[in-house]
Amino acid sequence: MRLVQLSRHSLAFPSPEGALREPNGLLALGGDLSPSRLLMAYQRGIFPWFSPGDPILWWSPDPRAVLWPAQFHISRSMKRFHARSPYRVTLNHAFGQVIEGCAADRFEGTWITPEVITAYHRLHELGYAHSIEVWDKDELVGGMYGVAQGTLFCGESMFSRAVNASKTALLVFCERFTRSGGQLMDCQVLNEHTASLGAVEISRHEYLAQLATLRMQKLPHNFWVPGTLFTPQR
Repeated sequence: MRLVQLSRHSLAFPSPEGALREPNGLLALGGDLSPSRLLMAYQRGIFPWFSPGDPILWWSPDPRAVLWPAQFHISRSMKRFHARSPYRVTLNHAFGQVIEGCAADRFEGTWITPEVITAYHRLHELGYAHSIEVWDKDELVGGMYGVAQGTLFCGESMFSRAVNASKTALLVFCERFTRSGGQLMDCQVLNEHTASLGAVEISRHEYLAQLATLRMQKLPHNFWVPGTLFTPQR
């Protein structure tokens, strides 16, 4: 296993199974964040993550953190909160604001540089990257974004500026995603927060097998059309 230098003149990636064990999942460096390269990466179970000033680093960790949407864990307190939620939840209404909100998060956003924002905004304009927004009246208080791969959704980042805002984004999205035939959410690497929501680890081999199947399946043609997913009870 060795770290591979990508060429700007080729979209080819090495096999994810050749990623380093330490640091876990590091596969390649270099290349660019063009839409075609990003899409090639996601189709192969690879994602970019790097610190400002560093070269672009590409990862495919083993194990892989995933969330089966039907197994999303809702605490009793969250159920009570959601039943009286003041929030409105929308889909693909404010992608730019959501990714910038994630970038401003001091824990989540250290890698979301202006270059990354521009790259994922291009994917959004092409219909591959999507956002879920949580509003308190007309103020954006939370949200999440990611990249669609058929009936698999690759979650990238989320942010919250108000109580339970990011959990509301995930809860409402999971409910609609499951109802519409969505099968799996990629969480990349397990942490305490995602584990508390029901995320689990599977082997990279299993994740790649799921990806190969699910990315060929289709959600309803209008699933990603901008719209309102949830409105507060009056």
